[in-house]
Amino acid sequence: MRPTFHMQLINGPFEDPGLFISFAFEKKALLFDMGELYHLSAKDLLKVTHVFVSHTHIDHFVGFDRLLRIVLGRNKTIKLFGPPGFIANVEGKLNAYTWNLIKDHQLVLEVTEIHQNVLKKKSYACAQGLLPGTPHPDEPFSGLIVKEPKFSVFTDFLDHKIISLGFRLEEQFHVNMIKEKMDAIGLPSGPWINQFKNSLFEKKNRNSIFHVTDEKSFPLGELSDTVACISPGQKIAYITDVVYNENTCRRMIKLAKDVNVLFIESAFLDEDRALAEKKYHLTSAQAGEIGRLAGAGDLKVFHFSTRYMHKGHLLVNEARQAFEGDSYDS
Repeated sequence: MRPTFHMQLINGPFEDPGLFISFAFEKKALLFDMGELYHLSAKDLLKVTHVFVSHTHIDHFVGFDRLLRIVLGRNKTIKLFGPPGFIANVEGKLNAYTWNLIKDHQLVLEVTEIHQNVLKKKSYACAQGLLPGTPHPDEPFSGLIVKEPKFSVFTDFLDHKIISLGFRLEEQFHVNMIKEKMDAIGLPSGPWINQFKNSLFEKKNRNSIFHVTDEKSFPLGELSDTVACISPGQKIAYITDVVYNENTCRRMIKLAKDVNVLFIESAFLDEDRALAEKKYHLTSAQAGEIGRLAGAGDLKVFHFSTRYMHKGHLLVNEARQAFEGDSYDS
């Protein structure tokens, strides 16, 4: 069964954090943090539709300029999400440049700033010189920040001496096409498959007629029952730059509950736990313990302190040991 989400940590574990998730068979991708983005091709970055920024320390936000430069002349909207102060951070980036030659471009940046109970949003269009447009009305917030037919994204507030956001991505469900059954009724592969899947995600009436080709049409429900296998969707969590305490532990476990893969920072060895606490980061053992308590299917660690350069395997092994059940004294 082919997964919908293709996941890639953007950089090496000692480099800037960031996660790139592309969608199978679609020109669509999500970015979680955007430090240096040079390991991603222009083709990859042109797929990006949503960006989720944990906080705006330079190693999580410096890639904004590269993304903007790649997409500037494109007819698309990119939605960006970040913590309190994020709108001012984005405006600071935009104000650093002169925009007198972009009025014919179609790019729009839609920026959402996440507060405890409210979402604040502004849009910036090339047609208006990337100046802030009329502010959108505030929206209530209780954890959910994106809800599309195919996927949803949730966030929670973590502690890095400032607010650092953790994120959870959920696929609504997974649709796998059964080629043998398609062949049995003479259905070709083609663009109709994505259209069919989108009809299922949009919960269209099962009795509505779906046109595969000019000659072949079926009730949507009948076609689904015949050629598709519906299974639970993928769930992914991304957590970085957070101190370990009772409050953040509870929030991290909730974000990562039963995910297929937890991407989580692993900055220090547990023998350096006091330093990790001082720097407001996790140890490898703490990262592994969070994954185990959350029931994550797999654990991917990143964002290693350079004090362990050439010893990254120690961080990986310690996290894996805690994840697989060898607890530590917290």
